[in-house]
Amino acid sequence: MKYTLNVNGQSRTVDVAPDTPLLWVLRDHLGLVGTKYGCGIGECGACMVHLDGAPQQSCMITVGGVGTAKITTIEGLAGPQGRLTPLQQAWCDLDVPQCGYCQAGQLMTAAALLQKHPKPTEAQIDEAMSDVLCRCGTYLRIREGIKRAAGLPSAGKETVQ
Repeated sequence: MKYTLNVNGQSRTVDVAPDTPLLWVLRDHLGLVGTKYGCGIGECGACMVHLDGAPQQSCMITVGGVGTAKITTIEGLAGPQGRLTPLQQAWCDLDVPQCGYCQAGQLMTAAALLQKHPKPTEAQIDEAMSDVLCRCGTYLRIREGIKRAAGLPSAGKETVQ
């Protein structure tokens, strides 16, 4: 079945079964491989994308369930001409990723958090980010990156190891 999807501001048509997970449509049919496959059961968050600005695990939604929602992947997070968002810049400045595997999911979740709460509390950060697992344990740097992007006071470089 043919589906026309709005992905990163572009209209893209795919011919797939309606029960195909959005994750595989993005990766295998559209070549957007920044969205990672982690667990396939909605537990790790590595496959996080935005549907109409809200974070959604793309392994858990089928292409038939997307409807007319605007899909944003990690490839579409940056601004015009690939300009990094303050969040992406903070990620780079603080060396947030180690292995990097979960970072697309982390960034997509953090970006949605900052859209909803431009100056999030630590509790809001922890709640939002609990949906994405990091095997390397860079949670302190993730929190610092979000705070820096939001212009919030830092806990101090000495706590971000």
